[in-house]
Amino acid sequence: MTNATNVNAPVSEDRNAWRWGFTPQAEIWNGRLAMIGFLAAAFIELFSGQGFLHFWGIL
Repeated sequence: MTNATNVNAPVSEDRNAWRWGFTPQAEIWNGRLAMIGFLAAAFIELFSGQGFLHFWGIL
């Protein structure tokens, strides 16, 4: 006698897929890109000694 059960988990969408529109995947990518942008601005400020706008010559 085997005591194996066949449990099939529901197939969910790929959370890392690139999807257009107001989808959870788009919000995940938006958050990731915002974190990269914030980190880049912080590094520019840290290493140049100027603010982001001064570094690019806007102010």
